[in-house]
Amino acid sequence: MTRRYVGIVLGVLLLVSSYAMAEEAHLELLPIRPFSLDMVFHQVTTPLSETLFSVQGGVTVLNYGDVEMRGLFRYFKLRSQEENFSDYVVLLNPRWNNFIDFFDFPHDNPISRFLRHALFGPLEDRAVPYLGALVGTILPIDHPRPGYWYGGQLGVRFPVAVGLELDLGVEYSRFGGNFSGQDSNASQWIFTTGIVF
Repeated sequence: MTRRYVGIVLGVLLLVSSYAMAEEAHLELLPIRPFSLDMVFHQVTTPLSETLFSVQGGVTVLNYGDVEMRGLFRYFKLRSQEENFSDYVVLLNPRWNNFIDFFDFPHDNPISRFLRHALFGPLEDRAVPYLGALVGTILPIDHPRPGYWYGGQLGVRFPVAVGLELDLGVEYSRFGGNFSGQDSNASQWIFTTGIVF
């Protein structure tokens, strides 16, 4: 069932972004840049006292026009009244950059230009909004077998200085595995803030 949902998410992302591939673009393998570094911290006080800390780094694996594939390595630590564990996650992160440009119609007054102006103001021509998917595995460090991780994200990169950008995003993820000897599943909504260089 999980594979089916992951396949659907990836298929829709590639299908919708196919117009970008029709434009003049060339394939770059392992351009590495941009690098990214993100950090997440949240505290839940009810119904359980729970703290989640997560940090992740990423590199670009391939780039083709506005479509890029990123590789992410994520460390997260969960502490609660019932559990205390940390894990490593390896993820593939296909992204469709500038997806708003899909609405580049009508010719005289494109919807994409209105959306960019309304959302990003004076940075409308420099901001890079993106739509992405996440799929990967939780490495079996303190538990007997690997777990799974999949989800989606919506975000934007803003230029801050030459070669440096601020990345803001929202992510929904589902993950599961064998923790503390029991199979468990969870989902989360998180806001991420990071830098890209």
